[in-house]
Amino acid sequence: MDEAFLDLESVDVELEEELLEAIDEKAFADHRDNRDAAIRDLLDEWLKERAAAEAAAGNERPDADTDDESA
Repeated sequence: MDEAFLDLESVDVELEEELLEAIDEKAFADHRDNRDAAIRDLLDEWLKERAAAEAAAGNERPDADTDDESA
């Protein structure tokens, strides 16, 4: 991850209509119609899934030696 983006105060994104509808449905169902809360929730889910996928990919590398006793 590029650390230059960590100090950003805001980010602008463009979302397709289909995704906006899904966000609005989640906002209505889970967050009392609060779209911002739904977006934060979905972003949190995505980040966790991405971290899990990266961890799994890291564990599948053939050069990753977890039994290294030289440390």
